[in-house]
Amino acid sequence: MIKYDYVVVGSGLFGATFACMARRQGKKCLVIDKRPHLGGNVYCERKEGINVHKYGAHIFHTSNKQVWDFVNSFTEFNRYTNSPVANYKGELYNLPFNMNTFYQMWHVRTPEEAQAKITEQKVEALQTLEGREPVNLEEQALVLVGKDIYEKLIRGYTEKQWGRSCKELPAFIIRRLPVRLVFDNNYFNDTYQGIPIGGYNKLIDGLLEGIETRINADFFENRTYWESLADRIVFTGQIDEFYDYRFGKLEYRTVRFEEETLDMPNYQGNAVVNYTEREVPYTRIIEHKHFEMFGDAVYQCPKTIISKEYSTEWKDGMEPYYPVNDGKNNALYQKYKELADKEEKVIFGGRLAEYRYYDMHQIVTKNLVFKFD
Repeated sequence: MIKYDYVVVGSGLFGATFACMARRQGKKCLVIDKRPHLGGNVYCERKEGINVHKYGAHIFHTSNKQVWDFVNSFTEFNRYTNSPVANYKGELYNLPFNMNTFYQMWHVRTPEEAQAKITEQKVEALQTLEGREPVNLEEQALVLVGKDIYEKLIRGYTEKQWGRSCKELPAFIIRRLPVRLVFDNNYFNDTYQGIPIGGYNKLIDGLLEGIETRINADFFENRTYWESLADRIVFTGQIDEFYDYRFGKLEYRTVRFEEETLDMPNYQGNAVVNYTEREVPYTRIIEHKHFEMFGDAVYQCPKTIISKEYSTEWKDGMEPYYPVNDGKNNALYQKYKELADKEEKVIFGGRLAEYRYYDMHQIVTKNLVFKFD
């Protein structure tokens, strides 16, 4: 009954890229997905002439030319540059933290003035620690950027994102907070970044060209059947679910999206605006047209679509987004990983199967270097 070399469970970026590379190696794949569409979380829904990032904003960025050339071989990417804005009680600040941010915060005009202000606030935070290392996110943030930036741009947003006080979150989450003493709002340092022209569906369609796919196909509803079809399974779902939660359930953060179609061409003037005060229930607003429409093109499309994002604890039936990589959950994942490492027929890959957050370029890289039998 064996028909395929691989049955790939999940048609997101990991599953689609794996299947593409397997096909290039002469392997036969079947890609299945329980959703009514292909593409996983990078799927875009076309509305009002706008490609809506249905499961949250995705911006491709990398410094690896091989990876960039690979994804551009399927569809051309545009020149989108991620430059989010933070809204704190109506005050607007550029992100990441750079000279524009510091001018908006303190009216300093030179790198020397900005550094002096940051150093002044860092000294105050270090004195409070009395020589010990920061033990939580709040202490870590204060010694990196001081109280003004922490209070206005970090604390509220972070507490909404993780659903707990910054004093309860580990310091490592924010240990590499970028501070740039230049007037540059480009969030990423990578050489290349952009969005597929026409949306991510074009990239997924290109990756899966010539490969058999089935949607509305739940692996767990007919597991024995799917496993019987191939020599090996590539599993991109939740690793704890694969093992029937035998050690317990891993924890996640999830996101709820509140989408609105507005009868105006331009709502906020930027693709991403973070709302950093704790009292505003959503973490950010995405205006989707700004990912692919620039300049006058924004106004040639008379409507716009926005999505408000609400971060919350994951429960059964919700879509898991972000692994909670604290000590308890990492220890639990290691138990599942020990089982996975013994599997000869199953390959685990991606954010849910490996219980870690990945940027998209990392997912592509893992598959480009995979050694097929």
